Amino acid sequence: MTIFIVLWKKIRKHQILVLFVMAFLCMIAGAGLFAITQHTSFFIALYWAVTTATTVGYGDITPHNTAGRVIAMGVMLTTIPLMGAVFAAWAAVLASIHIRRALGLEKVWDHQGHLVVYGFSPTVAHMLDELISEKSSVIVVADVHPGSVPEGIRLIAGDATNPQVLAKSHPETARQALISGSTDGEVLLTAIALKHLVPKLPIMAITQSAKVAEALKDLGVEHTVAADNLLGQTVAKSLETPHAADLLLSLLGSDRYALTEHAVDSQWVGQPLSQVRHSYPGMLLGIVHKQQVILGVEQDPVVQADDNVLFLTATKLQ
Repeated sequence: MTIFIVLWKKIRKHQILVLFVMAFLCMIAGAGLFAITQHTSFFIALYWAVTTATTVGYGDITPHNTAGRVIAMGVMLTTIPLMGAVFAAWAAVLASIHIRRALGLEKVWDHQGHLVVYGFSPTVAHMLDELISEKSSVIVVADVHPGSVPEGIRLIAGDATNPQVLAKSHPETARQALISGSTDGEVLLTAIALKHLVPKLPIMAITQSAKVAEALKDLGVEHTVAADNLLGQTVAKSLETPHAADLLLSLLGSDRYALTEHAVDSQWVGQPLSQVRHSYPGMLLGIVHKQQVILGVEQDPVVQADDNVLFLTATKLQ
């Protein structure tokens, strides 16, 4: 039952497909009832239903009793209007495409090194303004209203779990991808499809569950954030240290500071972290070794060539 519910949620987002499915079901139901009441094969009954639904009406097969005539009226009153709506909607889509091309509204793709956000969630909604302020080219792929996306961000409306929709964002030319969604299931499906399209694309995913975050790492998504876990840890630390949350906000939400990560300089390789801290211009927070952040509080690790450094510097405000 759960599978059918998920399938219906996917189908109902597309009006033309919904109308076609309803028309098809009405036609199949009418053919089945016609075959039973008229004592004929289902294939002949389906042939009658198709000719009736398409208003061809050859007249070689007709109902012979009251029950058959009632079924025929039901098919005509349901299937014919539905099929007409399908053809009208499809014609409107084609006309819209031709008009947009004639007016030059279909722009050629000119993005290189852009950030693509797949899926939409309250977290992403709060994040978009910050991404615009960083003056980076941002594209959102989500089934949302255009008004939900701030001006300056391109929206590709569609299901972010659909590989064909993902391909429209040209992930092969993107510098990074951020995956979010209303459910962890959507995040997983998007990650699988995106990894299949562009295996080497750097991906960060936002999930609700820490278990799903671990599953994403197994899929090759190196960077994951479990929102519930992050919020819970922040609140717990704030109960012990009341200004812990303020510290995080001052580091991440202030324009006065920049938190940056990059590869270590060759001159630091082989030196302990404490020694690098003394020679670094800024606040060196820690190193990233094999996808693990080491702050250097309990231990003083030796910096290696494949490590990254996390550091905090003051920004020059204009």
